[in-house]
Amino acid sequence: MLILALVSALYVGACRHAKIASLSAGAQHFAASSFTSAPKRPDFETELKPIFQARCQPCHFQGGKVYDKMPFDRPETITRLGAKLFTRIKDEKEQRVIRDFLAHPNYE
Repeated sequence: MLILALVSALYVGACRHAKIASLSAGAQHFAASSFTSAPKRPDFETELKPIFQARCQPCHFQGGKVYDKMPFDRPETITRLGAKLFTRIKDEKEQRVIRDFLAHPNYE
């Protein structure tokens, strides 16, 4: 009976330490990934331009009425306009992509 109690105590102790170790490793991974990998700027051609094509065409694209003043097929126009774009872009997901783009200046 004493041996059974000792084995049980060792097993429970080992499980408790394993859980703590795995939580600690998870916390370490979270901290490392949160602070070492900077969020990537959304790609204009594949992530932003389709939003503007769906919402702002034909006026802000080649041949449109206001293309000469505000061409939405150019990233510099989007950067210049910034949050003013949200007067027309209401979808939260689309706004988030645009905000991420605006928040990460292009250093290329």
